[in-house]
Amino acid sequence: MDGSEIFAGADPFAVAQRWLAEAEASELNDPNAIALATVDATGLPNVRMVLLKDIEAEGVVGGVPEGAFVFYSNYGSAKAQEMAANDKAAFVLHWKSLRRQIRVRGLVSREEGPQADAYFASRSLKSRLGAWSSRQSQPLNSRESLLAEVAKMTLRHGTAPKRPEFWGGYRIRPLEIEFWADGAFRLHDRFRWSREDVGKPWSVSRLQP
Repeated sequence: MDGSEIFAGADPFAVAQRWLAEAEASELNDPNAIALATVDATGLPNVRMVLLKDIEAEGVVGGVPEGAFVFYSNYGSAKAQEMAANDKAAFVLHWKSLRRQIRVRGLVSREEGPQADAYFASRSLKSRLGAWSSRQSQPLNSRESLLAEVAKMTLRHGTAPKRPEFWGGYRIRPLEIEFWADGAFRLHDRFRWSREDVGKPWSVSRLQP
């Protein structure tokens, strides 16, 4: 990794977009998969894989590079309940083929407007009907009962199901972004962007490997 792209007036969101685009050309499966971490009511961490659907690079706002990371889920899921109780989350993007990763920690808000509607409409019909059918994270009696629910939702919503009110997006606005690239002899390159709050200036530092 060329350190100049991180320090010399770089926009970390644009760098993240570029790294993801490069991963899409080399990773065999799900280059946008992130390990998303939240905590439950007792403070016990939870982590699971979800698909990152957008890296929003908003440009320089008030002299500060701004942007967000967007993914979608059922609002009744375990992760949704945890983020509702604690609006903070973290994730890591790791690309084995490129020997790179990005770590993000930040504040979470919902995306329930036209952007969520547009993304839901872009999904395959079966995925949209599946979203209507699944009570995500709840106990399931059998796979047959789930398939029966899919059949019922198919009859009810037909070929143009709208986005359910219980399903939508999440936007993570970072307080910390770390770029990591593999180095020879484990002398890795690590650059961390950090700030006290959204809208505040970024501090950028190079970290020991």
